Amino acid sequence: MTDFRSIVAATGEPQGEPLLVSTAADVEAACAKAAAAFDTYRATDRETRAAFLERIADEILAIGDSLIEAYMAESGLPRPRGEGERGRTMGQLRMFADVVRKGQWQQLRIDPALPDRAPLPRPDLRLRMIPVGPVAVFGASNFPLAFSTAGGDTASALAAGCPVVVKGHPAHPVTGGLIAAAITKAVKDAGLPEGVFQHLVGPSNDLGAALVQNPNIMAVGFTGSRGGGLALARLAQAREVPIPVYAEMSSINPVLLMPEALKARGDALGTAFVGSLTMGAGQFCTNPGLILAIEGEGLDAFVAAATTGVSEAKRQTMLTTGIAAAYAKGVETLSALPGVEKLAEGEIGSTTCGGAVLFQTTGEKFLADKAMGDEVFGASSIIVRCHDEAELLKVLEGLEGQLTATLHMDAADEAAASRLLPVLERKVGRILANGWPTGVEVTHAMVHGGPFPATSDPRSTSVGSLAIDRFLRPVSYQNLAQDVLPPELRDDAFGDGAPRLMDGTLTLN
Repeated sequence: MTDFRSIVAATGEPQGEPLLVSTAADVEAACAKAAAAFDTYRATDRETRAAFLERIADEILAIGDSLIEAYMAESGLPRPRGEGERGRTMGQLRMFADVVRKGQWQQLRIDPALPDRAPLPRPDLRLRMIPVGPVAVFGASNFPLAFSTAGGDTASALAAGCPVVVKGHPAHPVTGGLIAAAITKAVKDAGLPEGVFQHLVGPSNDLGAALVQNPNIMAVGFTGSRGGGLALARLAQAREVPIPVYAEMSSINPVLLMPEALKARGDALGTAFVGSLTMGAGQFCTNPGLILAIEGEGLDAFVAAATTGVSEAKRQTMLTTGIAAAYAKGVETLSALPGVEKLAEGEIGSTTCGGAVLFQTTGEKFLADKAMGDEVFGASSIIVRCHDEAELLKVLEGLEGQLTATLHMDAADEAAASRLLPVLERKVGRILANGWPTGVEVTHAMVHGGPFPATSDPRSTSVGSLAIDRFLRPVSYQNLAQDVLPPELRDDAFGDGAPRLMDGTLTLN
């Protein structure tokens, strides 16, 4: 086996002992174990599966401070962020445990037979959702815990009843290894088959390609670049049996500064914007990379405050030297575009660090050059100054799909915001008011998704309880005997706490 090492993000230097790299044979073995475990795992009752998810959360906490130390070293992110992300990771596992227990995810439906219906009788029809099969999950670079080995994709797939094979992100192999060991222990302690969770390690794209192409894998969860997500999607569609790839990829998250809000607090909004822009070195998929506003004194006040804030911003360690280099290249490319003005630049970056940069252009020029709307992953944003609401609307219409759109508005802006809302609904997965997009709550009503290229499937979300739906499919049972039906669809299952749609009427029991 080839080996590689963990890298200290702050220095770009290797640390610790060489780590073994998974091989093509390891991929085959992991996927075979997952397939072998599938029927046993999907047959677990709701309580067994929920308790297993909670056990994973407990095991993650039991790792202790060594997890946070590894997290900080490999990501360059500070302790409070690591501890917060650990809490989020545990929280979403426990949320899915609650979802599993309540049973709504099964979407149970029963249409009793109508033997006397004319002109033809109706058969007995019953429906439930079942897991799709083993799921491949790719760890993300920017969230070493919450979007990685035990992150939302893994938690929701396990909740659905799908075994998971994780391709750990090569930027944080020690962090991922600690989490993988915790999940493996939880699998063993719960008495589940070994194949319920498998972990693969290595820097090669070939490893991920082999995983997606393995015929035992039935779906893929991915968070990362547009290029990476599209490459996996192509591989998945080229298979003899194509499979879905749920990829969260590219977004610049427009922020709309409405006129009355700008007049009232333009300078305060400019300062708050810089805080959101530079959080975590700008390495959030919901980073505010595009500011849209109509010309006026309020906008001038915003620009002045934002320019000052960015100019004073200190450079920050980025997740990897590769990400830092890509950020520097993206900033250079945007700077060179005709019609783009660099307003401010913070402390200059380095091979491991990125500095904040703020640009501006006009609505006319932005509309004329789509390259201005390309994502630059880091603390970079561009202000687009529009002449009027009509031009602002044109800019919105020309945008690609996004994860979020933000409206900063006062009561006097509500009529204009209502006119913009239908366009925003077509363009994004989450619309928020008077806040900043950097921050995604793990709740039942959250959508972390959006039209392409924000995601590869705009019908899905990777955060919140609806994420489980990605890894389920419906099966209908017609005229099956009671003893043959799945237990939750039998008549004697009523009263088990799971909601059912009984002949079109929702029944809670």
